[in-house]
Amino acid sequence: MARKTTKRPKAAARPKSAARRTPAAPKKVQAVPAGYHTVTPYLTVNDGAGALEFYKRAFGAREAERMPGPGGKLMHAELRIGDSVVMLSDEFPGMSTCKAPKSLGGTTGSIFLYLADVDPAFRKAVEAGCKVLMPLTNMFWGDRFGKLEDPFGNQWTMATHVEDVTPDEMRRRAADAMARMGQH
Repeated sequence: MARKTTKRPKAAARPKSAARRTPAAPKKVQAVPAGYHTVTPYLTVNDGAGALEFYKRAFGAREAERMPGPGGKLMHAELRIGDSVVMLSDEFPGMSTCKAPKSLGGTTGSIFLYLADVDPAFRKAVEAGCKVLMPLTNMFWGDRFGKLEDPFGNQWTMATHVEDVTPDEMRRRAADAMARMGQH
């Protein structure tokens, strides 16, 4: 006679004690997040929302992030200009040692933009409201180069590299340029 077998139900899996669990390896992250570069400019302004809109018109920036802060100010924002990120925030008096150029009465640096064709980009920025500090000029080091100031007091240098210049030729041209500057 065939023997009848019955299946026993499996015992419920017992939870492993926390002490016996192997912790998951920490997730590896990139030190510099994807889409960013090692150096990222961070601007402080007095009208963050206005600056975002202006940089879109003047420099073709694309807004990537906007974090509102107290009182309608921007705590943090990120723009993409070409392949680079520019971060910015409103000045928060009493909360930061970082001041907007308008509060300082000037700026201590500028943003340098290399572009495929600087002439139309420079015109676009001027038409949007930038003030020309230095008109576009072919410089001795091989760039077509100009400098602007935006309505928020930040300075923007714009250039297209138009010529590779050897170190010897650059020294000669630099000496000529300095001599001409001394004549004015």
